[in-house]
Amino acid sequence: MNKPIHPDATTFLRKVVTAVIDRPLHSHHPKWGFVYPVNYGCLPGVPAPDGDELDVYVLNVNVPLRRFTGLCVAVIHRLDDDDDKLVLLPPGQQLSDEDIRAQTAFQERFFNSVILR
Repeated sequence: MNKPIHPDATTFLRKVVTAVIDRPLHSHHPKWGFVYPVNYGCLPGVPAPDGDELDVYVLNVNVPLRRFTGLCVAVIHRLDDDDDKLVLLPPGQQLSDEDIRAQTAFQERFFNSVILR
């Protein structure tokens, strides 16, 4: 059986991409029950090493979304898990690493990671 080829998540840095949001802002995780304080989704058709599609956080958008087209400004690269996350923003916006960590801490606090630019 052929294994899917997983693109290096950093190839999306500084590119505009369109994500499908399957966990909109303020929705509940179906298994763990926590509430998403940001829009969370994936890039459809882009495989990730964990076997799912490549995940994305959409930051600085304060309304629930179904789709989002924005700029990939960073990659959260987990050192102890096989599940990188893209950080997407509306065009023209920027965030510090500290702001990215603060907005994604609801999930990322459980992992050891670096933010790649």
